[in-house]
Amino acid sequence: MPHHAPELRHRALSLLRAGTTNAEVGRRLNIPAGTISYWKHMDRAGRGECDAAMRAVFPDNSVCRVRRAGCSNLKVYSKHLACLFPQHGLGKKHERKITLSAWQQEVVDRYPWQFVRGLIHSDGCRNMNWTTRIVNGERKRYEYPRYFFTNVSDDIRQLCTDTLDKLGVEWKHCTRNGRPYSISVARRASVVLMDAHVGPKC
Repeated sequence: MPHHAPELRHRALSLLRAGTTNAEVGRRLNIPAGTISYWKHMDRAGRGECDAAMRAVFPDNSVCRVRRAGCSNLKVYSKHLACLFPQHGLGKKHERKITLSAWQQEVVDRYPWQFVRGLIHSDGCRNMNWTTRIVNGERKRYEYPRYFFTNVSDDIRQLCTDTLDKLGVEWKHCTRNGRPYSISVARRASVVLMDAHVGPKC
């Protein structure tokens, strides 16, 4: 898609929002109808919180939300993404060092619950665990909620547990199917804290 000045895109969107048809906007501004249609789609899909954040960082770049059942992916393209995500690189993330830059740590320190929520909602879950116990001579099933965070990267798990420690959330390592990659939060008070600030995935 050819590059157009941001002012031209804004003008096109203003016309579209006013009810002007795609074809008429394209004719007035001498822009292909396909480009107008794309901008219109991007405008409708890009009004959410995440889209606004990405547009604030990359005001001149297209932001695209791809919707699928149960999820939506936000996509943006820029040569400067590596400045915001210096941990990105070639190969598997668990095979390279993952540390936060000083400015990133400041953001995590300022918004620790948002950081934990992002970790849980990407690589974790809230589920109902169960066990059995003998009550009055009978074995009864006992259920309780807990949070899991699973990631192969030791560094990413450490970032998670360091932040949980600062928030007063009790956690423990949990080996599942022989793999020691999970963090479990099951203490009642800690689950209450997590429910108040994280909650299950939508």
